[in-house]
Amino acid sequence: MGKVRSRKETGRLYLDFMYAGHRCREQTALKDTPANRKRVQALLQKVEAKILLGDFNYAEYFPDSGNLKKIEQKGGGSQAAAGSGDLDTPLFIDFADQWFLESKIQWRNSHTRNVESILESSLKPAFKTKRVREITKADILAARNKMARRKGRGASGLMAPKTINSHMTILRMILTEAAERYDFTNPYLNIKPLKQQKVHIEPFSMTEVETILNCVREDYRNYYLVRFYTGMRTGEVDGLKWEHVDFERREILVRETLIHGRTEYTKTDGSQREIPMFGPVYDALKAQYEATGKLSKFVFCNRLGEPLDHNNVTKRVWYPLLEHLRLKKRRPYQTRHTAATLLLASGENPEWVARTLGHSSTEMLFKVYSRYIPNLTCMDGSAFERLIQSRVIDNDKEVGDETE
Repeated sequence: MGKVRSRKETGRLYLDFMYAGHRCREQTALKDTPANRKRVQALLQKVEAKILLGDFNYAEYFPDSGNLKKIEQKGGGSQAAAGSGDLDTPLFIDFADQWFLESKIQWRNSHTRNVESILESSLKPAFKTKRVREITKADILAARNKMARRKGRGASGLMAPKTINSHMTILRMILTEAAERYDFTNPYLNIKPLKQQKVHIEPFSMTEVETILNCVREDYRNYYLVRFYTGMRTGEVDGLKWEHVDFERREILVRETLIHGRTEYTKTDGSQREIPMFGPVYDALKAQYEATGKLSKFVFCNRLGEPLDHNNVTKRVWYPLLEHLRLKKRRPYQTRHTAATLLLASGENPEWVARTLGHSSTEMLFKVYSRYIPNLTCMDGSAFERLIQSRVIDNDKEVGDETE
């Protein structure tokens, strides 16, 4: 059964139907409005009725169509070929390229690079000989199992479940779009994501934070102080510009993130936020302005005024410092986890903490950080016991008052 569709690029309606074993798409000049859809739908019904009766003259309805030659090559309208099935859909690799080109306009540059890498390294090789309609659920599960045996950065030395799930998400999006365009049942049904290991965090204690800040190289002290006391993500702090530092209101405006040396929109809309300049952060940024304010638009930069290369800084400054202090080797991202645990442990409202860190809800906080927060994780009944004891004391006092 054919459909009336709208082109994303132009917003104009077109007919999408099968004829003589060939998928036909015929463009109209009509904009996508309810009235126009009704008109095109009526035309489509007339076309399909003619096809059903064996009385359809393609050239009569679409005289300038590029499909005419293809239909003539197939025998000029043999209805026997109408159910040919898989051959009317493109190869997966071709449709994946088309989907990528149509979709990337809405993505950040970093996400575009990531999706392109997933297509080239995993999905296109896995389905290179398949047409989109031919792909089965068994094919999808086989591809996922193959990914699970590839080398990767998981704890086992293989691809981590989180990485595999991200690859499979792209596959699901492609097949969902293909199924809708070519009118077949999406094979990606009832396939659940792989279970992921619980996020393992190792925040620093307040004493360790102070030790690190007292011992780090002077030209990086402000950098790590801001990281520890704001909880900003690596890309956010590395991409921070002076135009987004509001000394008057004592706020850091998170508006961009740095990825592969280029600033772009933050990870999510929720990541757009204002962070108060906690404690010594204001003084640290004032001192940093004296050092780099006239050198670069970036708050933290190298001698040429360019943003920091976090891989270089991590290898030259961060890891050697931890080794010197005999602290366990931990990624710099643990500074963010440290800020979260310290904010919560100090008794700050979890909803406010979530907004400050750029989380969409408090779910992440309680799921990841709860065991590091004594007043939220004291699950030994002591709070209930204190309540009971307070009631017993009150009752005893009332009895004593009555007997006097």
